[in-house]
Amino acid sequence: MHDHDHGLQADLDQMLKLSVGRRKSLLWLMAGSAAALPVLGCGGGGSDTTTSASGTSSGSTTAGSSSTGSSTGSGGTGTSSGACSVIPEETGGPYPGDGTNSNSSGVVNVLTMSGVVRKDIRSSFNGPSGTPAGIPLTIKLKILNANNACGNASNFAVYLWHCDREGRYSLYSSGVTDQNYLRGVQEADANGELTFTTIFPGCYDGRMPHVHFEVYATLAKAANASNRIKTSQFTFPMASLNEVYATTGYGTSATNLNRISYATDNIFSDGYALQLASMTGNTTDGYVATLTLAVVA
Repeated sequence: MHDHDHGLQADLDQMLKLSVGRRKSLLWLMAGSAAALPVLGCGGGGSDTTTSASGTSSGSTTAGSSSTGSSTGSGGTGTSSGACSVIPEETGGPYPGDGTNSNSSGVVNVLTMSGVVRKDIRSSFNGPSGTPAGIPLTIKLKILNANNACGNASNFAVYLWHCDREGRYSLYSSGVTDQNYLRGVQEADANGELTFTTIFPGCYDGRMPHVHFEVYATLAKAANASNRIKTSQFTFPMASLNEVYATTGYGTSATNLNRISYATDNIFSDGYALQLASMTGNTTDGYVATLTLAVVA
């Protein structure tokens, strides 16, 4: 695990220095065989995998304190013959908001804020009250423990964040530095499953659309970014991206998406099979993104 206690420039430098060979090694590290690879979707707009799941909301607390409930969801198994492929380690980028870097006002850390433990991350919390517009998106994650025969990583926790429809990150981007929306922490249930309610992120220039997340062994440890055991990102099938970005409000995202691809993205260009969410839904009712991910705990 790498030391992430650094500033904005170091985060950017780290992103640029990630070599293809190094990340591919991580991608295949835990694969016992070709059959062990959980293909969670198809690149270039392949057909979506149908998945149904439901969730229950957790109470709003500070990361590290107990929530009043847990979320449930379902996803692919991601295992084969007792082996699973560990999701690649990725940079947290320049906008983590987890206490490891600063904005113009100083160190930014939502993990210590009251209310950060929540299922619905659409609105700002702990003072700010802004809510960004966008097509509804439910994110369902299932965590596997590669050190425990790829069994369910029960009671692990995830801090998740992403940009808004305009490609802005709360706390950092111009116009939304006073907001902290689209950020939150959830504790997994006994099956290693958790759910976030959010909006479909936009596509800003130079990156394929993506969602950032950090995994922690317990909710208590999620109060401090130095405890994270995995930092990674996931993305969406092209078919879903094209559908969403054809709707009102996502026009700039459509333009930016036309200038980038998985092959040229500086994170996903060396492979993204373990980081591609399965999708169901539509632009009217919203979407459900499902991802099974394995970590070494």
